[in-house]
Amino acid sequence: AEEDKVCIYGGSYGGYACLAGLTFTPDVYACGVDIVGPSNIKTLLDSIPAYWSQLRNGMLLKIGDVDTDPEFNRKISPLFHVDNIKAPLLIGQGANDPRVKQAEADQIAFSMKEKGIPVEYVLYPDEGHGFARPENGIDFNSRAELFLAEHLGGRAEEFVEVEGSTAVFPLLEKEKEEAGVAE
Repeated sequence: AEEDKVCIYGGSYGGYACLAGLTFTPDVYACGVDIVGPSNIKTLLDSIPAYWSQLRNGMLLKIGDVDTDPEFNRKISPLFHVDNIKAPLLIGQGANDPRVKQAEADQIAFSMKEKGIPVEYVLYPDEGHGFARPENGIDFNSRAELFLAEHLGGRAEEFVEVEGSTAVFPLLEKEKEEAGVAE
């Protein structure tokens, strides 16, 4: 691979790996694509329902105790290292994700936007942990293809709206909302 043409791309834990790669090794990647990746380990674990307590306890054993060690959580959670990000990021998230809540994507996307770091955020209101509806999968993959062509070079097909896709754009919606208030 060409050193300046490397993308980090993943979903779920791979999404965390993407965010961690962009924050902890920012000089390695030209861009990143995060699908349903947690940005803050403590808020991820706090969102686990009580009936999954054994899973949560097991994760604490594997990850480390972010409940009693906030400094450790700050150290391992990409959200607290947003200032290190140098590469553009595309985020895909399902609003109904029971594992990695929408708040995980919201937190990092809005933080990056606030700091002027290039980020695109696509939310699918009728999706969960990944894209089950074919229309949404095609939509996100089409957006990712354009994103990768823009930031790595290469070609991409022209984007065509996917009939039935439910893609919404929280960052753009907030901009419109703020512009409406400012008028």
